[in-house]
Amino acid sequence: MTAPLVLRSRNEAVAIAVPLKGALVAVLLCVAVLVIVAISLMSGSYPLDLPGVWQTLTGTPPDGTAATVVWQFRFPRLLTSLLVGMLLGLSGAILQNVTLNPLADPSLVGVSQGASFAVVAVIVAFPQADGPLRPLYAFGGALTVAALIQWIAMKRAGGATMRFILTGIGIAAFISAITSALLTYGRVDQALSALGWLAGSIHASGWGEVRSLSLTALVMLPALIWAAGPMRALRFGPDVATGLGVSVRGTRIVLITLAVALAAVAVSAVGPLGFVGLIAPHLARRMVQTGLGLHLILTALTGAIMVAGADLLGRALFAPVQIPAGIVTALVGVPIFVLVLLRSQARTQL
Repeated sequence: MTAPLVLRSRNEAVAIAVPLKGALVAVLLCVAVLVIVAISLMSGSYPLDLPGVWQTLTGTPPDGTAATVVWQFRFPRLLTSLLVGMLLGLSGAILQNVTLNPLADPSLVGVSQGASFAVVAVIVAFPQADGPLRPLYAFGGALTVAALIQWIAMKRAGGATMRFILTGIGIAAFISAITSALLTYGRVDQALSALGWLAGSIHASGWGEVRSLSLTALVMLPALIWAAGPMRALRFGPDVATGLGVSVRGTRIVLITLAVALAAVAVSAVGPLGFVGLIAPHLARRMVQTGLGLHLILTALTGAIMVAGADLLGRALFAPVQIPAGIVTALVGVPIFVLVLLRSQARTQL
């Protein structure tokens, strides 16, 4: 058995043991992120080579057009896709650990449906109010629907996991039906505007989205560090967690709220992106079996690669036509979802 890699602080007050294989996978994922960053900044209708990108990033661009293209369009779009993927991946990992359900996803708690309903309702009913405040509407709708699902599921003592899952599926389907009705009976121009956002497109992202997503990541970091401990206990079931001194009901509410907040911020910035929160934790787990803390890091990196890669493929494969990243993640995510479902059923039968 390979000895773990031990990271120590200078005064050796803190020491962290990291499995060598897990550390290697993390390094490889970081390299993959850097490769996507380089290709994304070079690719487009205005091509750049790697030295030109480096000169632009370091303040000595080859020309004014390169500086505008990189700093005003490609770089904020790239950073947005990376941050959105990280937040959605972490949200899915938390939900899967809390519910002990490998098929749990941010859409299960109504985040995507609530955001979609809020944006479509504003576009169709109050088109004059649409505009810069669209992310705020999406965030409010996501939190409202998610809070409703959580309140109904936790109303009875115990807050059973299965009740939470079934409640989420039912209310999410109901909200989606209302959203579809609004799109059907709204004006054509309004419906097209809403559909563009619902497809999960990142092409219009700017530095405003980067700031909001970065602030969320920084604020949520202490909460994620705290969450690792209770989630380890919840992995062994509610009885063992209670024996370890964890308040199961209260901890579940806090962790689900954290997962909802992470996904709501991501969805409000770029629109719904399906399957990222579902698949990223599974891919990270398939690469290496490790502790929960490192698993969250690997999941965040995997989610970032998924969304940034999907956005890159969507704008490069059929250029100048751009395919929204949400469509690409759905096309890739559906077969992976089926494989995960089949593996789960086979494991249950065994």
